[in-house]
Amino acid sequence: MQCPICRGKQTGKVGSDQYYCWSCYVEFSASGESEVYEISEDGNLMALNTTGDDLS
Repeated sequence: MQCPICRGKQTGKVGSDQYYCWSCYVEFSASGESEVYEISEDGNLMALNTTGDDLS
């Protein structure tokens, strides 16, 4: 699985259709529209804006 942010391949599966990128430290969904989350210090997921050119 390729990361939608950095395009890296150092990713791991953390749940059903959920992946984690070890290069840029984000969690993302692979189903339907890409949803990207930053993981806060307390472990909560914070959604990042993932529309259009924001991923490049």
